[in-house]
This record gives sequence, structure tokens and C-alpha cells, in this order.
Amino acid sequence: MRRSGKFGLRLAFAALVLAGSSARPGLAQLGEAAEAIPTARVKRGQLDLKVYTTGEMRATRAVMLVAPPVGGGTLKIIRLLKTGTGVKAGDLVVEFDPSEQQYNLEQNRSELLQAEQEITKAKADAAVQTAQDKVALLKAKFEGRQAELEVSKNELVSAIDAKKNLLRLEEARRALAQLEQDIKSHAASNRATLAVAEEKRHKARLAMQQARQNIENMRVRSPLKGLVEVKPNQDAAGGIFFTGMSLPDYREGDQVSPGSFVAQVLDTAEMEIQAKVNESDRAALRPGQSVEVRVDALPGQTLSGKVKTLAGMASSELWGGDTMRKFDISFQLERPDPRLRPGFTTHLIINGDQVKNVLYLPRQALFEKNGKPIVYVRNGDNFEEHEVKVKEITESSVAIAGLKEGTEVALVNPEKRGKGPPKPAGPLVPAAAGGSR
Repeated sequence: MRRSGKFGLRLAFAALVLAGSSARPGLAQLGEAAEAIPTARVKRGQLDLKVYTTGEMRATRAVMLVAPPVGGGTLKIIRLLKTGTGVKAGDLVVEFDPSEQQYNLEQNRSELLQAEQEITKAKADAAVQTAQDKVALLKAKFEGRQAELEVSKNELVSAIDAKKNLLRLEEARRALAQLEQDIKSHAASNRATLAVAEEKRHKARLAMQQARQNIENMRVRSPLKGLVEVKPNQDAAGGIFFTGMSLPDYREGDQVSPGSFVAQVLDTAEMEIQAKVNESDRAALRPGQSVEVRVDALPGQTLSGKVKTLAGMASSELWGGDTMRKFDISFQLERPDPRLRPGFTTHLIINGDQVKNVLYLPRQALFEKNGKPIVYVRNGDNFEEHEVKVKEITESSVAIAGLKEGTEVALVNPEKRGKGPPKPAGPLVPAAAGGSR
């Protein structure tokens, strides 16, 4: 009995030893897991609210070059400078085929010569008609005077002859009145014929001037010094166009409808930067704030500028995948570099306001759960969820309320440790300022 009792005590002791030895590795692993999660502490200090965005160089002034509005169908491009070509005021940019207008010019010149010949003939015919009318008028007046003389002899002749003389006088007077009326009609008709011929000449002369002007308009020149940008050919798709469709630029040999925008000249003397900022960044920005500009085409060089304009209404891309509302913003460089060109990509750092005496954390310590901002606060070997109030957000830090200075929080989501990379917090809107930076 004593042996069996001692043997049982030994077995129980061995079981306890084994249980203790198996529990120690688990505790060690838990401690190692807790120690493996990177952490940071809540600090109090000053935050510089900077906004980061990308933009594009744009010319502040651009003059559109259009195909001349001439009738007769489409125009053919026979010469066109390429995009990026530098031009001066007066340089030829686009030239269209003037063959049709030259043909019209020759036709109008022929009509002008014909009209001038008609005018000459009308004047000659009028002169002949006037001479004939003068002779007829003299003859009619002579006959009238002769009839009057015969009537004056009525006292010496018979009653029948006297009656005949009166009838001849009356007939002569009617003939003279009719001739005078005919002469007036002839003069009016000659003037009308001459006026028609002169109007035809005037019309032909105007058509010639228009043809000459159209021929001159076939050579489209630059009104200023700058760079040429060729526009997309919207007629290349057969008149069918929809948003997002890729179209080729105009080139030599293309047919262009009168009045179409073919190219534009960009004034590079003064340029600005066009960009967009998120709705959450809008509250921290205002015109006049300084900005640091880095241009991809000018590596290693930083330019300075300031916020020029800021849109008061947000815009969104109808066909884009980004549903976040954005605001248009423009920037003006203090000392533009002559090497800058429209279309260059820029990276911008907008220096916003400074927020003093705030509690802040690294941005990666902020997470989102059920639409609420949370952090994971260390409690011994564990981490507990803690909801916070976001005041400001910068590129690297977030100002919060609801924690004490020195509180230790996790920089990764401990709930997803070992299950792949943690999901970062989405774009949160600060409660105090109304925008994230």
C-alpha cells in the first residue's frame, strides 16, 4: 500500500511538471507576439498642415487656330507644324489647299471682265439711242411747227382744208408728246441696263476680293510667340464621338470642315500649374499660401510659388473610377524657369497652417472600424480598441483627441497580425477642421 501510494504521488508530480513545461512555451510565444507589434506613443506638439498633390503646367493664354469659314465643302491640310514647335508672331502654322478658291478667283475675274464689257455696250447703246431720240425729237418739233403754220392760213383756205390743218396740228402735237415720253422711257431703260451691268461688275469685284481673302486665309499664321499644339481630329471617327474616345491629331492630308479647331498656340511667357485637391484638403487651403514645386522634367530642382486660385465648387469625373469629389486649384510660380513647357508633370507641397499644442500620432496608428476612427492601446501584453476623435490629418501624422499624452498604441492592427498586411485606415474627415491634410 505504501509503495502504491508513493508511486501515485510520483505520477502526479510528473504530470504537474509536464503541464508546467508545456505551458511555458505558450506564454513565451504570447509575450513574443506582443513584443513583435511595433508601437508609438501619443505626443504633444506642433503639426504643419501640408497638402501633397500632383499637377500639370498650363499656359495662361492660348489662341485657337481654326479652318477658315469658307463655303464649298471641306478643306485639305497641305502643311501643318507638329506639336511642340516653337513659333513667333506671324509664322505660318497651318496651310490649306487653295485650289478651289483660286478657281473661284479666275471665275470671278472672268465675270468681272464680262460685266465691264456689258457696261461698255450699255453705254454705247444708250448713246446711240439718245442720238436717235434727239433726231426724232427735232423732226417731231419741225412737223409740229409746220402744222401750226398751216393752221395760221385757215382764214384763206376752205373750211375742209382748215379742218384738215387742225387735225394735222393735233396729230403732230400728240406725236411730239408721245416721243418725249418715249425718250424718257429710253433714258430710264438705259440707266437700268447700265445699273444692272454695274451691279454685276460690283458683285464680281466683291467675289474676287472674297476669293483673294479666302486664299490668304488658307495660310493660318500665329498671332503670338509660343508653342504649337495640334488638336485631335474629331472627324476621324466619321462624326461619332464619345467621352474617353482616343482620336488622332490632325496631320497633313486630312480633310477639315470649315470652322474646325485645328491647332492652338500656347503662350509660354506666363504659365501656371493646374491641379486638383481632395474635398478633405479644401478647408486648409486659401489663395496666397506658399507651395514647393518639383518638376519631373527638371530633376533635383525645387521651384517656389503660391496658391493662385481655388475653386469654390467641387468637380467629379463622370466616367472615372474615382468617386471622391475634388476641387480645382491653380498655382503661380514666383520665378518661372524658361525650360518649363505646357504639359510638364509637377509634384506640389502646399504649406498650410500650423496647429500648435495638439496630441498627435503617426498616421499608420489610425484605423477605421465600422466607419469610426480607432486606435489599439496597449494594456499589458494585450491591445484594446479605443475610439478617438480626429482633428487634423497630415501626410505622416494625425492630431487626435480622446487619449492622454504618452499612451502607447500599435502601429499595425494586432487583430490581423499574421493574417497578411493590415488594411490601412480610409480617408477620414477631421471633426474639428472639417478636412484632412
